[in-house]
Amino acid sequence: MFEAIAAYAKHIDDLAHLSTAVERIAQKHTSFNIQPDHYQIVGHHLIETLRELAPDAFTREVGKVWTAAYDFLAGIFIDREGQLYLERKAAAGGWQGKRAFNVAAKKKESELVTSFTLVPVDGQGVINYHSEQYLGVEVMPLGSEYTEIRQYSISQAANDNSYRISVKRELGGDNPQGVVSNYLHEHVEEGDTVSLYAPAGDFYFVDRQTPVVLISAGVGITPMQSMLETLDKQGYQHPVHFYHACEGVDQHSFDTHNKSICDKQRWDYKVWYLNSAAEQPNKFNGLMHFESESLPLNDGHFYLCGPIGFMQFAKQALLDKGVADERIHYEVFGPHESL
Repeated sequence: MFEAIAAYAKHIDDLAHLSTAVERIAQKHTSFNIQPDHYQIVGHHLIETLRELAPDAFTREVGKVWTAAYDFLAGIFIDREGQLYLERKAAAGGWQGKRAFNVAAKKKESELVTSFTLVPVDGQGVINYHSEQYLGVEVMPLGSEYTEIRQYSISQAANDNSYRISVKRELGGDNPQGVVSNYLHEHVEEGDTVSLYAPAGDFYFVDRQTPVVLISAGVGITPMQSMLETLDKQGYQHPVHFYHACEGVDQHSFDTHNKSICDKQRWDYKVWYLNSAAEQPNKFNGLMHFESESLPLNDGHFYLCGPIGFMQFAKQALLDKGVADERIHYEVFGPHESL
């Protein structure tokens, strides 16, 4: 929220500049079930932090201005999030707040990624979603004093009955992001229950009836998985290219499944391994590269997902080959303006 206030101050004369960021943040807030009364708590601590950081500059009058700015921006978020909650509650299969889901299936996809298929405990249907949207997942890890909420991309085409998330196990010491992923991998089994918040996210595939290129690295494959399965389910009538990069064979999720989809549809499927030998014609060693003759550089839409460094590399490589900036789509998970 601090970054949103700072951006608001920076673009005070051009608030339209903030519309995309506001929508992205509002979507993320709904996956945490943020409520209007939370804003008063956050606002108080934000203003007091500014006062503590700049005691001389943060005069009484300055404090009034910042408080007014925060209240105005909070009102925008409260209104938009209220709309989103009502829309999702009213939709077929929709709900508001958290909802209990059973783990119907647990499947290891690769060395670090495991998929969980989730069905509602109440036996009712589920709300539809766009490819590349995510779910807020709430659990109480063993030994934790508090419940934890994390967002995971939905990794399958939409249906009326279930969701699937594919979770990368975060490794390394006291990494707070690893608390939930390790708990899911080690302790959540078929038949267990987790709580979900309705699908959210403003970054998703838009059907423009043009060629599509899906580019991912590592666990960034999960939202692209949803998109690929959706295009396959729809029988998409334009060329599709699926490009993926990962450390090696052991960390490659969905390989057999995705290759079978692309072979069936006669779509382009290519994979790059950084630390494994590539033993098939459609697989390569080293860093991903883009061949001008095989990609729809003039009319295709390119979707990127993966580590920030990878997306920066991929976007620049596509720009260098003449792809228009407005045809390159991505989402950075955190405050940003662009790659």
